[in-house]
Amino acid sequence: MSLQSNSLRATIFPRSSAITQALFVVGGVGFLTALAQISIPVPGSPVPVTGQTLGVLLIGTTYGAQLGFITFATYLLAGIAGAPLFAPSATLPNHGLERLFSATGGYLVGMLVASFVLGYLADRKADQKFKTSFPSLLLGDAIIFTFGLVWLHLSLDLSWSKTIAAGFTPFILGEALKIAITATSLPLLWRRISRTLNH
Repeated sequence: MSLQSNSLRATIFPRSSAITQALFVVGGVGFLTALAQISIPVPGSPVPVTGQTLGVLLIGTTYGAQLGFITFATYLLAGIAGAPLFAPSATLPNHGLERLFSATGGYLVGMLVASFVLGYLADRKADQKFKTSFPSLLLGDAIIFTFGLVWLHLSLDLSWSKTIAAGFTPFILGEALKIAITATSLPLLWRRISRTLNH
């Protein structure tokens, strides 16, 4: 974890030890797990509405590339190993390798990639202003849904119109709200931190 980071976490804890970073990982995994449990089934779709993408947006942007990626990878590996961390499902367990290889597994892979990309952009201060925060968060969400939709399409052998109707359309409003809230709140938080550090 030696690469230079300009993330929110690195700014507040510039000399964080390995133990402190491990605590961030554990806290991040707990945060992702809690948001995954906010799960609302979508009629006709195997993909539920969850708070998980919000967790990825926040952890990726506040932790930076390395710690954000490590945190989501830890969450993913713990879930695969048997910890009940994933979103509840009527047809699948909320843990295990079976969940990763299910029709919704692409969203989890997309979240892993997005956590790194968002962190990479945050390390380059993209989250400090709305004009850069908004497009970076939009990119992160696009990565999640690209992996999710391709995986869903191949797993269920659906037409693309049905894939989009099942795996994207029901989530547009919720994702727009998550991005808007995150893109607005992070620059405000940075402004407050900047004032504190300069006094």
